[in-house]
Amino acid sequence: MAYVDGFVVPVPTAGQEAYRASAAKAWVLFKEWGATRHVECWGDDVPDGKLTDFKRSVQAKPDETVVFSWIEYPSKEVRDEVYRKMKDDPRMKDMDMPFDGKRMIFGGFRPIFDERP
Repeated sequence: MAYVDGFVVPVPTAGQEAYRASAAKAWVLFKEWGATRHVECWGDDVPDGKLTDFKRSVQAKPDETVVFSWIEYPSKEVRDEVYRKMKDDPRMKDMDMPFDGKRMIFGGFRPIFDERP
C-alpha cells in the first residue's frame, strides 16, 4: 500500500494562484524523485469548531485560507529517499513558498483503509 505525506497550511487568500503555481512547480520535482500523486485542496467549507478546527490548528488569519494537501508515494522508503533528494537538489532553493511554513502541519501516514468505486 502507498505511503502518504499530509499537510495543512494557511495561505493568503489573495495568493491562491501563486500557491497553485508553486505546487505545480514542486510537483515536477516530486514526480521525478518518485512521488505518484500530489493533491492540493483549497479550503471551501471549513467551519469553526467548538474545541479546535483546521483554522486554529495553523493559526490562520482572517485574510488566509486553509489548504489541505497530500503527496502519495509507493512506499515509506521511496518517500524517505525523496526527502533526501529534496534536501540536496539545488532546484529546491528556487522554490517560492507563498505561505508561512512555520505554521504548516505535516506528517507521514501509513494508509489503513483505501476504498475506491
